[in-house]
Amino acid sequence: MFTLAHLSDPHLPMPHARLMQLLNKRATGYYNWWHHRTHLHLPEALAGIVADIKAQRPDHIALTGDLVNVSLPQEFRRAAEWLAAFDTPDRITVIPGNHDAYVPVPWAEGMGQWGAYIASDGQPPAANVDVFPTLRRRDGIALIGLSTGVPKPPLLATGDLGETQIARAERLLAETGREGLCRIVLIHHPPLTDQSRWKHLTDAGAFQAMIRRVGCEAILHGHNHRSEIARIAGPNGAVPVLGVSSASAARDSKYGRARYHLLHLSREGNGWRLRVQMRALTDDDSGCEPDGDLVFHSGDTTAMVA
Repeated sequence: MFTLAHLSDPHLPMPHARLMQLLNKRATGYYNWWHHRTHLHLPEALAGIVADIKAQRPDHIALTGDLVNVSLPQEFRRAAEWLAAFDTPDRITVIPGNHDAYVPVPWAEGMGQWGAYIASDGQPPAANVDVFPTLRRRDGIALIGLSTGVPKPPLLATGDLGETQIARAERLLAETGREGLCRIVLIHHPPLTDQSRWKHLTDAGAFQAMIRRVGCEAILHGHNHRSEIARIAGPNGAVPVLGVSSASAARDSKYGRARYHLLHLSREGNGWRLRVQMRALTDDDSGCEPDGDLVFHSGDTTAMVA
């Protein structure tokens, strides 16, 4: 059995910015953070989530974006330090979210500082966003990372994959499917067509068409700051689409308390069994407690709540 921890949207505390850094889209996000979001995302909540993940000792950790808030260079440096304290690059796979691409930032000053956490197996630290999709193989599991983070105009939090990335992802999914691997797709924006026009994945329809052709075993996302379940069609039945709450959400926030998911992946006949254990922050922020179980089987159209 392989255990994968999935967390997302930690939105690490934001440092103060210089005035010249705010003469763009950052101005509205910066104001929103200090007057609203700083009360929604708490470092002590995130610390409790991280402590519980370390205590659970999963085989690998997937982090589906939004480590930062308005893409300040000093935010990326802090996030790099936080990742280094969390675990090593071979143990954590990172993909970007829309806040990680809030405005254009030179790669070396931005996500390049996390390049070793992004890169595919056997590759040097990611040198640019063109490395996506990424692929990491772990004990029969294929982790396929996608990037939907693209700088957008003010007040928009939409994401794009683009035709090239979707085509590359299709080839990777077909290849790893032929190998019999359990294919887990990591994406920040939910690849669904019923999302808010201000926050949706613009090419979700094209992504879904690709999944209908080649399939996968599960799709993990963040962005909505809630633990949620959806399904999209695959060639052998419905594919579970699993969103996770913000890993730093305050207990009394509109999102509810911080959570992460533990996925227990095991072979079952010619397919796979996916048990998803939701873990939520305890009242004293010291760790987490079970908050529901879901079980999926490759090709099944239902989930059973334990």
